[in-house]
Amino acid sequence: MNVKKFSAQTSREALRMVRDALGADAVILSNRTVNGSVEVLALASADMASLAEPAADAEVLPQPLVAALAGKRLPAAAQAAATAAAPAKAPVPAPAQPQVRNGSAASAFERLRPTPVAEPVPVAAAPVQRQSAPQPRAAAPADSTQAEMRQMMEELRSMRSMMEAQLAEISWGAQHRREPMKATVMREMLAAGFSASLARYLTEKLPEHDGVDGMAWIKGVLMRNLSAAPDENAILDNGGVFALVGPTGVGKTTTTAKLAARCVMRHGAGKLALITTDGYRIGGFEQLRIYGKILGVMVHSVKDEADLRIALSELKNKHTVLIDTAGASQRDQMVAEQVAMLSGADTPVKRILCMSATSTGETLNEVVRAYKGNGLAGAIITKLDEAATIGSVLDVIIRQKLQLQYIANGQRVPEDLHLARPNFLIDRAFKMKRETAPFQYQDDELPLVIGNTARMMNDQSLREVAIG
Repeated sequence: MNVKKFSAQTSREALRMVRDALGADAVILSNRTVNGSVEVLALASADMASLAEPAADAEVLPQPLVAALAGKRLPAAAQAAATAAAPAKAPVPAPAQPQVRNGSAASAFERLRPTPVAEPVPVAAAPVQRQSAPQPRAAAPADSTQAEMRQMMEELRSMRSMMEAQLAEISWGAQHRREPMKATVMREMLAAGFSASLARYLTEKLPEHDGVDGMAWIKGVLMRNLSAAPDENAILDNGGVFALVGPTGVGKTTTTAKLAARCVMRHGAGKLALITTDGYRIGGFEQLRIYGKILGVMVHSVKDEADLRIALSELKNKHTVLIDTAGASQRDQMVAEQVAMLSGADTPVKRILCMSATSTGETLNEVVRAYKGNGLAGAIITKLDEAATIGSVLDVIIRQKLQLQYIANGQRVPEDLHLARPNFLIDRAFKMKRETAPFQYQDDELPLVIGNTARMMNDQSLREVAIG
């Protein structure tokens, strides 16, 4: 490692010198005041990244040699084993600079340690004592050394993360004072429910020249990255088999009924079929059956992949088939089984993910990863009327590159289902921003929030966000 020292009159000047010499990714090791000046010890990021844990198959030094080189005192049992393993011969003067080349561990130890004053060992007894020496104990110090190295590497990584977060806080604090517009944009995005990493990424890309409306620029970028179906042709006109999937309680059955009503109004009841796989929830089939009875559409119930194949084969003359699936937690193994069942049918089934606007961004990310499988045909935002902010769900849709089909904002069938409009959703997101004090970030809290995003800025999903 090449640690360099920088001295300056102020901390800001010292950090600038570090950045000019080692780059923006340099790691600060220490910062102290010496004789009125600020002294900073820094390390280049490449030197920090070159540290690696010792290889598992590295050569293990024998226990006596490791202890002698480290200046440690061996336990009494290990000393006895080393003395027994040494050949019985007259003491000879140790060379000035002993070198060990393919010698035994005991002989190397005998050269390095002072010759003990003890009674002479009989020559005849030496071979017996060499055979009884406990050989497996020689690896213990090496294991301990490797454990210490691993612990040191973990501490270095933790120190680096802490330093990166602190530098991000310092940098943001200075930027906040120089460019107050960026701080305003950051605060607005966080209040709307967008993640701190996306907010920081877009804020750093914000044009710096005068005359730029920061919020208008941010809204334009978000609108361009929010993919939405231009019309209802993909579902209502083109037809096909569609399965609404998602966790429990997101409104899949009600949304299925809303889509069914739109299909009946456009093509008639004879062109539509309804299927449910919800055999777990009490009354799940009955709820969809009642909707089907109102619309004049037969509802079929299937239990497994074989039943689904049979049902789809019998309904192949239908223009549109809607499947209401059983809800399951994104951490439940049943999700993978459900994805496999829908993907294994002879007829192509397009899966549409229902995402509740009331869920947090972390939860929605887990949901998308669990239900994505070999690809989703689109997404529907539900419970828009119940959400305090909708930035989280829009953030996930942008990151995951999902195509938004509809938004649902109530329980009425079929009135409370609308085509997704990016400009409306982005504008609504900033109008629904947090207004209550406990959940609103203050100026002095922004550096802490930004500091935690230091390690998330390399997320691939962020780099795929189109700026222009």
